[in-house]
Amino acid sequence: MQRTSGAVVAAALVVMIGGVQWARAALLTVPGTSRPAPAHIELGRPTLPPFSYTVFCLRYEAECRLRRSFRGGPIRLTEERWADLREVNLTVNVAIAPARNELGLAGETWIINPVRGDCNDYAVSKRHELLQRGWPPRVLLLAEVVVGSGEHHLVLVVRTRSGDVVLDNITPQIKPWWRAPYRWVRVQSPGSNRLWAVVGRL
Repeated sequence: MQRTSGAVVAAALVVMIGGVQWARAALLTVPGTSRPAPAHIELGRPTLPPFSYTVFCLRYEAECRLRRSFRGGPIRLTEERWADLREVNLTVNVAIAPARNELGLAGETWIINPVRGDCNDYAVSKRHELLQRGWPPRVLLLAEVVVGSGEHHLVLVVRTRSGDVVLDNITPQIKPWWRAPYRWVRVQSPGSNRLWAVVGRL
């Protein structure tokens, strides 16, 4: 039992401290199998964005503006960019005090860098911070998922050439998308942040 716990702790430290070489290696295969892992989320049919995202775009027009940098594919995951992801993920997770939304859809307000907030605020804040560092918006995709309890949850997916990784407020670890223990619902389109798509199944 202690050995297993130690292994889990060691693995978590590797994820938090490890460099880009670990990140690339982690995207290669599904644990326990020899089959290749799907590097990127499969985008299905177009779908409406969450209503709260539409309201967010009215409040933060610059965050949703179409830009030339939507052209092109996933970004190369360099050591510097991996450091950016780890720093932004950790900084935002620490800076925002968690606060549950008890009002349902009526209380859904996505705010950048609030003092207190829920998953939506963490996700849009991380996207904002990476945009400020010069990351292209086409690789910074908000995604709606469902956690084990059935609650809907928002995360930030970063599309790299090595594969899609998830920045989450539930864990300090940056994981390949297929290792996040969620049911995927919809995600922003890499071609336009105003468009969303249903997520295909593994």
